[in-house]
Amino acid sequence: MIEAGTQARGFFQLTAIGAAALLLAGCQATPPVETVAAPVATEEPEPVVEAPVEEPEQNRVAVLVPLSGDNAAIGRSIAQAATMALTDTKEESIRISIYDTAGAGGAAAAAETALAEGNRLFLGPLRGENVKLVAPLADAADVPVVAFSNDEGVAGDGVYIMGFTPTQSIDRIVDYADSQGATTFAGMSSTGVYGQRAIQAFLTAVDRVGGRVARLETYERSRSGVDAAARAVAGTEGVDMILIADSGRIAQLAAPTLQLSGTLMGTELWAADSDLGTVAPMRGAIFAAVPDAQFDRLVTRYRATYGSAPYRLASLGYDATLLVVRLARDWEAGGAFPEDRLTDKGGFGGVDGIFRFGPDGIAERSLEVRRVTATGTEIISPASTRFED
Repeated sequence: MIEAGTQARGFFQLTAIGAAALLLAGCQATPPVETVAAPVATEEPEPVVEAPVEEPEQNRVAVLVPLSGDNAAIGRSIAQAATMALTDTKEESIRISIYDTAGAGGAAAAAETALAEGNRLFLGPLRGENVKLVAPLADAADVPVVAFSNDEGVAGDGVYIMGFTPTQSIDRIVDYADSQGATTFAGMSSTGVYGQRAIQAFLTAVDRVGGRVARLETYERSRSGVDAAARAVAGTEGVDMILIADSGRIAQLAAPTLQLSGTLMGTELWAADSDLGTVAPMRGAIFAAVPDAQFDRLVTRYRATYGSAPYRLASLGYDATLLVVRLARDWEAGGAFPEDRLTDKGGFGGVDGIFRFGPDGIAERSLEVRRVTATGTEIISPASTRFED
């Protein structure tokens, strides 16, 4: 467990003062007579007892992330960003403790330890399956969970997710495509949970704007699976936009086959790759993601503090801590976290722009649309800076 927090302490300094005796001798005409000075009485100084330093009562917040195992680097990056946010804000009423969800006993053991040590709010876990393990324990203790997961299925009933969800990214990119005159769409995604949610969001979004989905293909995440799906989509005529609901790396594999079939578009996952345009057929592709300007500044300060660049998800740790600091004024020392304030309709600001939690516990975010270029990306539709309703 890693501890972070700032506590005020007083210091006292004791100065001892010494006394000296002055002996005087007199001169006479008669022979000198030896005199012996009487000893000078000195008083021992009274001992000074330092008054006990009263430390301010702090509200404890647990950050639940993997510090070992396959996702240790991501978890540590999130934890360090959370610690940095507390240092940056100089908030003294909050104490953050870090717990390893990949250690002995897994996420459940980490949550039990955190509860036993008096934490009244959980930031994390990272993965949806771990949220499912932690949520019942937290609920029984009346402790809210602000998870870093993007799994919409675990949100609700005291669980709030901060992760970047495919639903919002796809809604944003389909709206933008519709504004540019696109009417016919196609898409491809993996067969996993993310792909399933992406496909459902895609169908719903296209239907909402009055468009038509001409072709959908799913695939196992292998080179042959991606190639087969891309060839099937490429054979569909009259398509304006093609969604690749997967990582930037998968999109780079599919792009050469799809480049003449329509404009490519992607999800928030593409934001993790800065070299998309090194594959020429990817240039001109568009995707929606949270704004990057503030994150770029965080990268500079994080690198100066820890000697390495953070993972992109580190911003979730930073923003979650900023959220707690903002609500600290409404959190009575030693009391329950003011969960009702999490659903403030005005929302909150952070490294990833503005966000707010809906009644479903999912973070609603303002996203920008970017176009892939040979040297990176360019913003073609900026994110809103405030919520309209």
